[in-house]
Amino acid sequence: MLEKSTHLEDVLKSHRMTHIEGLVSKHKSKRDEIKELLEGNYTSDIYSPFNSGSFGKHTAINIKFDLDLVIPFKRNSFDTIENMFNDVYDFLYKEYHESGIATVRKQKVSIGVLFKADEDGDAINIDVVPGRELTKDTYLEDRDLNIYFNENTWGFTKGTYTKTNIQAQIDHIKARDNERKVIRLLKIWKNTNGEKYKSFLLELLTIKAFDKATISGNDWEKLKGVMTYIKDNITKDDFTLKDPGNSNNDVVKSLDTWTRQLLSNKMGIMIQQIESNAENIKSYFPINEEFEEKEENSSSSSYGLKGSSVGPSIPSNNQRFG
Repeated sequence: MLEKSTHLEDVLKSHRMTHIEGLVSKHKSKRDEIKELLEGNYTSDIYSPFNSGSFGKHTAINIKFDLDLVIPFKRNSFDTIENMFNDVYDFLYKEYHESGIATVRKQKVSIGVLFKADEDGDAINIDVVPGRELTKDTYLEDRDLNIYFNENTWGFTKGTYTKTNIQAQIDHIKARDNERKVIRLLKIWKNTNGEKYKSFLLELLTIKAFDKATISGNDWEKLKGVMTYIKDNITKDDFTLKDPGNSNNDVVKSLDTWTRQLLSNKMGIMIQQIESNAENIKSYFPINEEFEEKEENSSSSSYGLKGSSVGPSIPSNNQRFG
């Protein structure tokens, strides 16, 4: 009989970034290239750019990822947040798009730079997130930034902006190894089963489950505990999911009542199906067959970067940073 926790350990091993060091190195090289270009162009108008998203949080999986680069602008660099966003877009468009090196596109809160596939068939994708400090000379102390919405999304209107603290979002998951394992499993479920829920939503739900419920045991028991918490709480009228980067942003409000009920139902069905027949876990949380072989002297909790190369899925315009 299939041992559910052992299967999940194998799932996590097969989705580790250790397998694709070559591709990760290419992404890092392009990210660093863009960082240097932006620093050279904006010089004293920006603070030091930094990495965010799944890499910054150590929750990346090898079947779908990109690299995010946050560019913190000083308060007096631009008169409006929109002008800041458009100026970064125009600069990257001229540097990469006009020369045919990459496709540069405006996304919801970021500017995507998608490089043409190289000789190995690898297409590198970097998301650049411009932000401007709220008050002059305060960023180094509070790390607060205003980000621009280029589309109607998450309850915000195109052309508006909101405060966020991406560093706080990263710190929110720091030293939470158990939570990160469950988050990676839920991201594997999301990406292999075609689910549209934002990774940031699943991340916050997992962290809140560990904070509010008793989540312990082996990998399956922890995953089941988080899914049970989501099933039992996501539909409650008073349930909130505060963004650690902005306490006024309740992330659960991005889901309407029907969508919240659907997520609750899906969690319940998964638990029931897996408990009734352990083999069903393979459908919801499949092993990445490309890296299915067992590794010696390795632990499912390790999170290094060594291995070979495989192409990631290219994120759509709708994929959220962070």
